[in-house]
Amino acid sequence: MTKAASVLQSHLFPEKQRFQPDSAASQKYTRGAASIYFDRAENHYDSWPTPTCIISDGPYGVGGFPGDSHKVESLVEWYKPHINIWSQRATPETTLWFWNTEIGWATVHPLLVAHGWEYRCCNVWDKGFGHIAGNANTQTLRKFPVVTEVCVHYIKAAEFEVDGKSLTMQEWLRHEWKRTGLPLRLANEACGVINAATRKYLTADHFWYYPPVETFVKLVSYANQHGNVNGRPYFSMDGKYPVSADQWARLRAKFKCDVGITNVWREPQVSGSERIQGVRNGMKYKFRSLHGSQKPLKFIDMIIRASTGTGDVVWEPFGGLCPGAVVSHLSSREYHATEIIPEFYEAAIKRLASL
Repeated sequence: MTKAASVLQSHLFPEKQRFQPDSAASQKYTRGAASIYFDRAENHYDSWPTPTCIISDGPYGVGGFPGDSHKVESLVEWYKPHINIWSQRATPETTLWFWNTEIGWATVHPLLVAHGWEYRCCNVWDKGFGHIAGNANTQTLRKFPVVTEVCVHYIKAAEFEVDGKSLTMQEWLRHEWKRTGLPLRLANEACGVINAATRKYLTADHFWYYPPVETFVKLVSYANQHGNVNGRPYFSMDGKYPVSADQWARLRAKFKCDVGITNVWREPQVSGSERIQGVRNGMKYKFRSLHGSQKPLKFIDMIIRASTGTGDVVWEPFGGLCPGAVVSHLSSREYHATEIIPEFYEAAIKRLASL
């Protein structure tokens, strides 16, 4: 911890009130299917249900909260144990939303890729000119005023083990059809299309498309009916039964996008009644707001609804003010979060209790 961060932590959180990690003594608040723990996430990952959605809003490496490093280079080591556990617990249905600064995300991105997370899109939160209110000294900083953060979309792509090798879904589909001994052109007949099966679903190039469930079922049925009898079953992951329609659907992350939404999210910094003020024991903080990077509920609602369905599980390991708890409770998702700063935890549970 830097000297500045240490001084700030001492100012905001006296010694007797600073968080001490102790899972046995952790506090927990639950409302409905939403639970928030006053503890470190690593003490709870193993007990949480498999996530359909992970919202990561942890350190940015800019000294944004007590204990946060001022060096972006520290982020890889900080995130490494968390990403390792996320990768172990995730399934192909899991979506990760990684909030950070542009350079913070760029620094952590190689670590995510190394752990099997597939990049989908970088979504940019444009807070508008009001975020700087004309106070940026560009001649001193020598850069354009910064009014953005990013929320980067990742999925945990399915992997298929074949003869000791790990294949992507694209590679596995082509491998299984070739095992049948049937020519590729017959895949079009199987799917009832002119050339889409060979051009999209079984192609070896970058034009590959995921076969919709009904199309996959046709491929599987044709392959197991007409393919070499000695290689059956085809398109099987256990060597006993072909992958079913339901299993196939679960090998891809959920995603739906409303018309008109793009990867640039224009919204001013949270204000008004949604902004949680810096109040403790009836006294206002030195700072006007409690959390320096409070996320708009409309964004959290958008990403949760885009990547989950009713009853699905949402993780928010670095809860902060736990906006995911609000959205999950109102949209019937199961939610699990942790937070270690007392004031954030207290504000988060008060927020959830007030719904």
